[in-house]
Amino acid sequence: MAETPKLRLYNTLTRTKEDFVPLDPANVRMYVCGPTVYDFAHIGNARPVIIFDVLFRLLRHLYGEKHVTYVRNVTDIDDKINQRAFDRWTRKRPLLDEVKALTDITAAQYEADVAALGNLPPTHAPRATDFVCNGSQPTDMVRVIGRLVDRGFAYAAEGHVLFHVPSMSAYGRLSRRPLDDMIAGARVEVAPYKKDPMDFVLWKPSDPATEPGWDSPWGFGRPGWHIECSAMAGALLGQTFDIHAGGIDLIFPHHENEIAQTCCAFGVDKMASVWMHNGFLQVEGQKMSKSAGNFFTIQDVLKDWPGEVVRLNMLKTHYRQPIDWTVRGLEESRKTLDEFHTNGSAPEGGSPKEFIDALADDLNLPKALAVLHRYRKEERYADFNSAIQLLGLPTVADLRGRATIRFRASGVLTGVDSDSVEQSVSKRLAARRAKNFAESDRIRDELLAMGIQLKDGKDPVTGEPVTTWEVKR
Repeated sequence: MAETPKLRLYNTLTRTKEDFVPLDPANVRMYVCGPTVYDFAHIGNARPVIIFDVLFRLLRHLYGEKHVTYVRNVTDIDDKINQRAFDRWTRKRPLLDEVKALTDITAAQYEADVAALGNLPPTHAPRATDFVCNGSQPTDMVRVIGRLVDRGFAYAAEGHVLFHVPSMSAYGRLSRRPLDDMIAGARVEVAPYKKDPMDFVLWKPSDPATEPGWDSPWGFGRPGWHIECSAMAGALLGQTFDIHAGGIDLIFPHHENEIAQTCCAFGVDKMASVWMHNGFLQVEGQKMSKSAGNFFTIQDVLKDWPGEVVRLNMLKTHYRQPIDWTVRGLEESRKTLDEFHTNGSAPEGGSPKEFIDALADDLNLPKALAVLHRYRKEERYADFNSAIQLLGLPTVADLRGRATIRFRASGVLTGVDSDSVEQSVSKRLAARRAKNFAESDRIRDELLAMGIQLKDGKDPVTGEPVTTWEVKR
């Protein structure tokens, strides 16, 4: 029997790479902070989803699919969402129902976007609003806040409930920031009812006329942001679990405050054994922002590039490093996938040990991709296909089952209707099969006049005609 590779992960909490030892090998548990569904997700939001989907796949490979639980939450209540819901509210239904109607749309689009990028669905995708006060769950936000108050770590003041940071001596151990930096980084609200400037909100009052809320022991109100994840993770994974992951921007204050809430509410010394964080994403060397004109939603990018190209482009950089999102990089990823998909099909059952060893070394994706290229060069197609599936990328067989035509854009397509182009290419393929070469040439010339260049070839396995297309330079 093959030896199971040793999984090593970089732990932000200890700043070291450590051997991963699950609390219970029969129930490996991972929590990843998901989206705030105020609006459609941007391309930066796609990075943690893709990276930690690969980790999910690896954990399932190592421990068995039935022995891994993955929770990725949805934040569907915050002040931006509340304001947007209020602005569209017709008062024909409760404001909280308006919030749900709004976030149902954005959450559904998010799920569609990340599925198009090749991600597996998580085991659980809890919505924050279902865990505010829910007696059917093992715990909820109101109960966690109540425990913090009862244990002396939080206090009520003017309709608010605040976590008292000085009450936890170990506060700051994740981010390791000096107090002044933490105060600046938390952008703390100065309020006369606070005992300490660092104290953060667990519960805040709502105006029933303009804001959604729930009844609680502290009055009608709504939860703070940080308490959401403590409650959802506690309910679905337990008070302590194996891996907590998210973007590097969440280390402070969000993850720091999660640790404080969970440890103090439940009397445990840790919330998660391993904390993992992916690096920032820039666009063409600049910070992504709407004002800079380089802000792209996942939907925007998927209009111009296949999901597998976007996914591979995210996987070429080590997850802890910053990534520069460029058209050139996407073109290179497209070219790489074109090369990958010229391989012959192979039966299931590959054992890509070197590839898995690379992934098991703190998700060393650049090294894993180098091994993948070597498998292809050595014509180890069974290992190649098993490895590519672990990355969540399609094999040749996947593509052949999905469509005969494969979209291969060589740049960002502005104003090009890819669906219309593919329909024309499909008609041309039908004309070629019927030996109607006049119609085939007419469609080719029509597309060429639109700036679309075709390339005819054959599927390397079936010998069937295949046509790819790109924007002519």
